[in-house]
Amino acid sequence: MAQICVLTGDLVLSTRLSPREIDAALAAIPAACADLDARINPVRHARHRGDGWQIAMSAPRWQARLALMIRAHLRVKGADLATRIAIAEGVGEVAPDLDLNAAHGPVFTASGQLLDRLEGPRIAHASGGALGAALRLFDHLSEGWTQAQARAMVPMLRPDPPTQTAAAAEIGITRQSLAQALQGAGYAAIVEALTLIETAR
Repeated sequence: MAQICVLTGDLVLSTRLSPREIDAALAAIPAACADLDARINPVRHARHRGDGWQIAMSAPRWQARLALMIRAHLRVKGADLATRIAIAEGVGEVAPDLDLNAAHGPVFTASGQLLDRLEGPRIAHASGGALGAALRLFDHLSEGWTQAQARAMVPMLRPDPPTQTAAAAEIGITRQSLAQALQGAGYAAIVEALTLIETAR
């Protein structure tokens, strides 16, 4: 077994969604992983329990950023789309074929158990502590993102973000609109906090 980080989640109010809508919403998970793939490779993700998903990665320093990227990608797909995210660090084993449905170990148990009891905040860490506190604040800030704000955050949450001019061109808005959306989303404070978390690990 190896030290890994596991994120387990499920869609909120998925019973109101059609199977096609669930499939489209869950496509946000690999999209968020792709934005971090160069940093957290290998990252493994799988659909889990129908309307759920799971990610395992060997670079836990990026876990808070990935949680926010998942939220941003999902919010872009729908203003009412949301997921719970339960994060744990510890030992676990992934099968050679990278199938997470066959993975096991304490870290998978901890992440799954946290998800089962997660109420109120929708992003949480099994270990609590300072990282858990930071995630609680990230959850509060990002829960209020509009689709426009989430769309602006998607490129700017990458570890090596483009310039605002390039990001605006990528998503098809003006630089001024991008700047306004980022300000409303709390981008400056969020990215500063993420950098402090990631450089401390």
